Amino acid sequence: MSSEWSVQKISTLGDFDRGKSKHRPRDAAHLYGGPYPFIQTGDVTNAYGRITHFRQSYSEAGLAQSYLWPAGTLAITIAANIAETALLTFPACFPDSVVGFTADPRKADVRFIEYLFQAMRKQVKSHAYGSAQENINLEVLRKLEFPIPSLNLQTKIADFLTLIDDRITLLRETNATLEAIAQALFKSWFVDFEPVRAKMEGRIPEGMDEDTARLFPDALEESELGLVPKGWRVATLADTFDINPTRKLSKGSMASYLDMASVATNGHCVEAPIEREMGSGAKFQNGDTLLARITPCLENGKSAFVDFLAEGQIVWGSTEFLVLRPKTPLPHYLGYLLCRHQAFREYAIQSMSGTSGRQRIQNDVLGRYLLAVPDIEIAAVFAGVIEPVQRSIAANHQSTQILASLRDTLLPRLISGQLRLPEAEAHLEAVTT
Repeated sequence: MSSEWSVQKISTLGDFDRGKSKHRPRDAAHLYGGPYPFIQTGDVTNAYGRITHFRQSYSEAGLAQSYLWPAGTLAITIAANIAETALLTFPACFPDSVVGFTADPRKADVRFIEYLFQAMRKQVKSHAYGSAQENINLEVLRKLEFPIPSLNLQTKIADFLTLIDDRITLLRETNATLEAIAQALFKSWFVDFEPVRAKMEGRIPEGMDEDTARLFPDALEESELGLVPKGWRVATLADTFDINPTRKLSKGSMASYLDMASVATNGHCVEAPIEREMGSGAKFQNGDTLLARITPCLENGKSAFVDFLAEGQIVWGSTEFLVLRPKTPLPHYLGYLLCRHQAFREYAIQSMSGTSGRQRIQNDVLGRYLLAVPDIEIAAVFAGVIEPVQRSIAANHQSTQILASLRDTLLPRLISGQLRLPEAEAHLEAVTT
């Protein structure tokens, strides 16, 4: 540790207080128009370090018993997911399960304090108490002490770590945009039939060249699904998809395993699988789509596209995954886009049965879902458009994993003074060039 670092209580660098404090004045609350943003524990834990939106508003009457924290406050959870942190980007109120820390700008960079909590979270959690639900006392937080560098070095370290986090955020936002584009194209071509409707009205379909536009018919016809493009066939999901296709893995052998927690509620990418002895579960390979078939995972949106495996590799996962794979001529990624389509999800949810809290999709019911199936030429063109998008999303996700792994490796060493900043910058350059 450098001579610039000295062991200090964090409370000497700013102020801690609970979110709901009757003894606190309303301060500048009257400067902000109501209703007031109200931050919950989940908003902190799912914020990736920055709270940029909120789910609830606080009434003016409620604010009289709560403190309106300014932008730049560090929110720290003290119950359930203890010591999760995120910075406010707007003034907001907290419940009792969240503590606020405001840094003294003459002594501390609040971003450094946030990274300090990230690096020392396990140590902070060691002070928790309770069995049914762990909590940590506010006074414990006030007594925490760690090696702290000069304000100048705090800012430099925070700038470096923020640079990595900003790159990760940009890649995630890019992926969200790319997937939204793919979803919009899927809906336009295969749900709303916009190219066909444009030709019926004598317009040139938007966003496609003349050769592609010529592939679409210029009329709709009645079907059991309603109006569909003339010449397209209507078929069930069971006819157009393999549902839980057969995959072979030897029971008892070691194989990559994906659990439900590794699948996100948005975006097609997953956390890395772990090695585990093969037991009972879904089996899948690249090109398959995973759909959570149990409540509440299905309602929460858990779905994924498998594109993270080696060629020919088969892995297994939770028994609560339903595996879908489009049949020719439909491209593989269309399976994932369908699983994100609202009408399909609603149908899947309605197909569930079972006891309360343990309801599951019924495969035979889901298999009766109707789709309008294009000819092979349109399917091929669609594949040519969306597959590069899917590959870009996968590549961006891989980059975020590399950057996040680097940050998690460097963070505790930087925050403790074991690693100097120039060395950390060299590591970053090595993985990004």
